[in-house]
Amino acid sequence: MEPELDVINRELGNDPEALIRWALDQGQWPICTTNFRPFEGVILHMVTRQQPDIPIVWMDSGYNTEATYRFADELIQRLDLNLVSYLPRRSRAHREALEGPAPGIDDPRHEAFTREVKLEPFERALREMAPDVWFTALRAEDTPERARMAAVSRNGDGLLKVSPLLHWTARDLHRYLQEHDLPNNFDYFDPTKVEEKRECGLHLQH
Repeated sequence: MEPELDVINRELGNDPEALIRWALDQGQWPICTTNFRPFEGVILHMVTRQQPDIPIVWMDSGYNTEATYRFADELIQRLDLNLVSYLPRRSRAHREALEGPAPGIDDPRHEAFTREVKLEPFERALREMAPDVWFTALRAEDTPERARMAAVSRNGDGLLKVSPLLHWTARDLHRYLQEHDLPNNFDYFDPTKVEEKRECGLHLQH
């Protein structure tokens, strides 16, 4: 890791809003990704307070719960989000007509499914939007892999990846939502992960 990022992680890694301000000064084309899972209102509120027009990139797999779509719509309107949706090249109806329901994680087709509905749309978003700063709501509590990540890192192609909430607990997030009267969504399901502590691969590759 770059020496400067070591310093930033030490000094700002536990101060999300200061970290967001610092990161926004590091580039010209920031994005924030979201999947509208539980507690996403926190990162979306924090970044749009600093830069209201920041593109909010959603890889909408087509497999979200009805509650997640309603929650997304509520936050989009409430925070006036500059939402940019990236969809798989095939619709869910098209895919399921040919291949049936989403495969389980033990199915050998699951890797190809994950690539189609999540990884390829994200890689397309990176190519088309060419961001230099990427905000994500990763948290150390989520998976063992994420517990080893730093709040700020730079990937192989120079993209600055910033996880302001990395060290926050669910209690911290809940408190923030209450303080700012923000909605939440617990009826969430990601067919590319299925199990709560399992990685889909996106954050391991990028």
